[in-house]
Amino acid sequence: MPMEIEPLDFTDEDEVVQYIRQKKITTIDLKFPDLFGRLHHVTIPSIQLNDDLFENGIPFDGSSVPGFKAVESGDMALLLDLKTAKIDPFWNENTISFLCDVVESGSKEPFSRDPRYVTRKAVEYMRSTGIADTSFWAPEFEFYIFDSLVYQNDVNSSGYVIDSEEASWNTHKVEPVNLGHKIPQGGGYHAAPPLDHFFNLRTEMVNVLAASGIRIRYHHHEAGGPGQSEIEVILGELEKMADDAVWIKYAIKMVAKKNGKSVTFMPKPLFNEAGSGMHFHQMLYKNGKPLFYKKGNYADLSKLALNYIGGLLTHGRALLAFTNPSTNSYKRLIPGFEAPANLFFSLANRSAAIRIPKDANTPEKKRMEFRPADATCNIHLAMAAQLMAGLDGIINEIDPTEEGYGPFDENIFSWTPKQREKLRSLPFSLCQALEYLKEDHEFLLKGNVFTADLIEKWIDYKLNKEYYNVRNRPHPMEFQLYYDV
Repeated sequence: MPMEIEPLDFTDEDEVVQYIRQKKITTIDLKFPDLFGRLHHVTIPSIQLNDDLFENGIPFDGSSVPGFKAVESGDMALLLDLKTAKIDPFWNENTISFLCDVVESGSKEPFSRDPRYVTRKAVEYMRSTGIADTSFWAPEFEFYIFDSLVYQNDVNSSGYVIDSEEASWNTHKVEPVNLGHKIPQGGGYHAAPPLDHFFNLRTEMVNVLAASGIRIRYHHHEAGGPGQSEIEVILGELEKMADDAVWIKYAIKMVAKKNGKSVTFMPKPLFNEAGSGMHFHQMLYKNGKPLFYKKGNYADLSKLALNYIGGLLTHGRALLAFTNPSTNSYKRLIPGFEAPANLFFSLANRSAAIRIPKDANTPEKKRMEFRPADATCNIHLAMAAQLMAGLDGIINEIDPTEEGYGPFDENIFSWTPKQREKLRSLPFSLCQALEYLKEDHEFLLKGNVFTADLIEKWIDYKLNKEYYNVRNRPHPMEFQLYYDV
């Protein structure tokens, strides 16, 4: 019988050892994200837990991890981060899981491209400026739940087929009995059972997360008809929230798999359906006091908050190389699906790149939401990059209104082409976002938070391993358009 999930809060190694013995835990799983956000792990039997493991970690080959090391210098190690401990309920054996710091083997020096180290440096830089001492964040988790996915990419064939029991394209199927409860295209927002087939599955996901100590705000069916869902969390400190986000994505996928379903965080898995974003709510505090509120200003935003927004918008095109780092990301950022296509800010306007939520109407709640991002990002790097852009806006007192970023409290999609000329568009492709990053990344280098070699590796990998790989392949739609020309 699987062990009961509970929040863990270890302060030293002795507590870990005692807990493992008391709970008869047999397995320790060590997890870490690579440079591009994909999760890796290595597993050890609990009898191997000793002082040497705590001190020197587990060695691994960094040259086999995307974005880390070359073959000739690949020796690295994983050090357990005790504060990230979670009961992993998806194993047959009693298992405890830790996120790890990636360090150089032998010297145990932090690895400059370890995403978690970058996030830590961003927080340290924020504190060194004296602007704030705490940054609170809440990413939103939007995803699709599918019944099956088949895809193929060969020299002479390419394609995919997705299926979902909720989808309107299945109204004609015998399943073996079709009860008729299908969601129309784009009609899933807050759908109630029996249309919402996945309320119990989402509840199971939320219960797993809540039991492990993650504070959940709510969950619901999203706009996409074939199984789109959303889980929102309560704001937390940046480093912890980035770590929790890694666990949240893992747990959501694993609960779905356990129930014979498949979850994807791809921004646009379905043509002409709602895309999945990862909106980042954020705010700053200092000495326990909120910094984003000033009664009487636009949306009751302080000058500091407006400057923070100015930094995000000024560097917005470059930021998307980290917050929207997939070729699929830019299939979502198009008009008509409540995803932003332009750089501006506004109160309660969901077509804005930065929205000020109307319910954030007290000093403690006043926050802003960066809406372009999606969950193909490396969450640690995406959050660190946004914080650095916002701090740059504060340091340089960037006024978003003076720079032409609004506020625009209107439906900009109803504007005439002439009116929309004053808006600055988001990048149209991953390639374009990477070009903007090449031109605009000095703000990321401050405090040695991002290093030049990390940015160079990011651009090179994303261009040559992803963008060109997609660009250079014939697309099935091209045969329909051009085969008989």
